[in-house]
Amino acid sequence: MALLKGKTAVITGGSTGIGLATARRFVEEGAYVFINGRSQAELDTAVKEIGENVTGVQGDGSKQGDRDRLYTAVADAGRGLDVVFANAAAIDVARIGEVTQEHLQKALPLLNDGGSIILNSSDTNAKGNDGIGVYAAIMAALRSLGPTWASELRDRKIRVNVISPDATEKPGIDALAGMLNPGPKAAEESENYQRSVVPLARYATAEEVANAALFLASDPGSFTTDADIPVDDGQLKEETLRGSARDRKGLGPQAGDLAGDDGLHDL
Repeated sequence: MALLKGKTAVITGGSTGIGLATARRFVEEGAYVFINGRSQAELDTAVKEIGENVTGVQGDGSKQGDRDRLYTAVADAGRGLDVVFANAAAIDVARIGEVTQEHLQKALPLLNDGGSIILNSSDTNAKGNDGIGVYAAIMAALRSLGPTWASELRDRKIRVNVISPDATEKPGIDALAGMLNPGPKAAEESENYQRSVVPLARYATAEEVANAALFLASDPGSFTTDADIPVDDGQLKEETLRGSARDRKGLGPQAGDLAGDDGLHDL
């Protein structure tokens, strides 16, 4: 049986990357999905690629009128709402906590009791690296919203969880690498560093993050709430162990541990 048969989901930032991969996965499992994004052309392409049981609603999630249009479309469909995957584009990072909360305020009146809210954060929310302090702090703030909302919505049996991916293959990751590590070889250096520090020696795929979202959205995750699910192939644990070993030896952080791990993905 399809894991999301009869369910309705909203995925913000759903026209590319993790959002698109999650929309495809949800539809494969029987859901009807509303996706939104800024680019009408990208939305049209995404809707065509998904093929069925999907509606694209163009808009900028940081603008109230565009949020209203998205959730009006959901309400007009008369399906209610079972899953919200808050997955904003990286360009929204400076306001992501505020924008996410505004989205959920619109979604909550439509969200059925027993529904699922999934917040896409980053594994940088629990570690510190040079050059990404503001980004990491905002991701940590987003992660902290999960337990708060899980507590506030427990009487409605609405589960709230966080996904924290490591660097993930997606459109725009090379540009983001250039922003954090300027230079002509920024993308190459970022990927090479990622390969050197993670056990699986590669970026995550959007589909792998989508599988984590599917678990949290569906019955297999029905007893999971207030959780932060890492999709990082053990890098965070490995870095923690390395740091603990250095502390025992009285050593500080090594330069290689601080250079270039950007934790970038669709948010």
